[in-house]
Amino acid sequence: MAEEAEKREWLAAARAAMEIEARAVTQAAARLNGALVRAVELILAHPGKVLVTGIGKSGHVARKLVATLSSTGTPAVFLHPAEAAHGDMGIYTPGDPTVLVSKNGSSAELLSLVPLLRDFQSPLIGILGATSSPLAALVDVLLDATVEREADPHNLAPTASAMAAQAVGDALAIALMRARGFTAEQFGRYHPGGQLGRNLRTSVRQAMHGAGEAVMVPPETSFKELIIAMTRLPLGGACVVTAEGRLAGFITDGDLRRALAHHDDIRGLRAADIMTANPVTIGPDASLASALERMERRASQISALPVVDDDGRALGILRLHDVYLGFRGAAPAGA
Repeated sequence: MAEEAEKREWLAAARAAMEIEARAVTQAAARLNGALVRAVELILAHPGKVLVTGIGKSGHVARKLVATLSSTGTPAVFLHPAEAAHGDMGIYTPGDPTVLVSKNGSSAELLSLVPLLRDFQSPLIGILGATSSPLAALVDVLLDATVEREADPHNLAPTASAMAAQAVGDALAIALMRARGFTAEQFGRYHPGGQLGRNLRTSVRQAMHGAGEAVMVPPETSFKELIIAMTRLPLGGACVVTAEGRLAGFITDGDLRRALAHHDDIRGLRAADIMTANPVTIGPDASLASALERMERRASQISALPVVDDDGRALGILRLHDVYLGFRGAAPAGA
C-alpha cells in the first residue's frame, strides 16, 4: 500500500494538471482576435461542408471538432491526412474549407496535404500550437493554440495542448452557431435519439398528467380528503383550483408532512391552509428542456410542476420522473 504522503503527491499532481490545462484554455481565449472572425466568414461564405484534419492526438481533437460542428449547424467531415492521397480527396467539393489541427505544425502528412487542398481551392484554417511552424506559414487563417507547457510532470504528453486546441475548435463552432442563428429547436432535430434532443423536441403537453390523472381540489378540501386524493393519484403534488378552474396554489407531499409536523390538530386544516400560493408553473407548449431548467436551476429542486394555460387554468402536473423516463402519447415527428 502506498504511504499517505505518496497519495497526497498523486492528488497534488492531478490538481496541478487540471490547473495547467485550465490556464492553457484561459490564455487561448485571451488570444482570440480577428482571425477567428475571418475563419467564421470563410466558412459562412461557402455553402458546402467543412473538412477537418489532423494526425495522432490532434486527429482525435479534429474528430471531436467535426462532431461539434455537425451538431451545431455546420456540416463537417473528418479527413485522415494519410488517406487523403489514396482516394479520400474525392470527398471535396471545390471551395470546401479545411481546418487543420496540429500541435507542432510540422507534420509531414499535413504539409504534404496542403498542395492537394490548394488544387481544390480550399481555404485553410489552422488551429496550431506553434505559430512559427511550417504549417502556420501556409494557412490562410491561423488560430493560436499554443501552450506554456503540457500538464504532465515531464512536459511530454499532449494534455494541455490538446485541451487548448479543442477549446479553440469549440470557440469556432460556437461562433458559427451564433452567426447562423442556430436555435435550440434545430439542435433538437440534430439529436433526435438522446435525452437532450428528446427534451428539446417534446412538449410538456405530451409528457404531463392531465386533469383526469392529476389531483385537482378546491381550496376548502379537508386535509383528510386531500391525503386520500393524493394517495389515489400519487404524482407528488395536487393542484388547488378555484371554481373557474384557475390555479390557486400547489401542494406537494412535503407540504403534507410539514403540516403534520406543525399542527397537533389537523382536523380543521383545509387545502388553502397548506398550499403554496403563486407556485412555479409551466405552460403546456413549453419544451421538457425548459421544464427541467425550471425544476432544477433553483436553490431547492422541484419534483413536480403544475401545468397552466395562458389564462392560469390548471391543466395537470408534470413530474421530474416524466421528463427523464418518457412522454405520454405519440412520439414527436422524427424521434
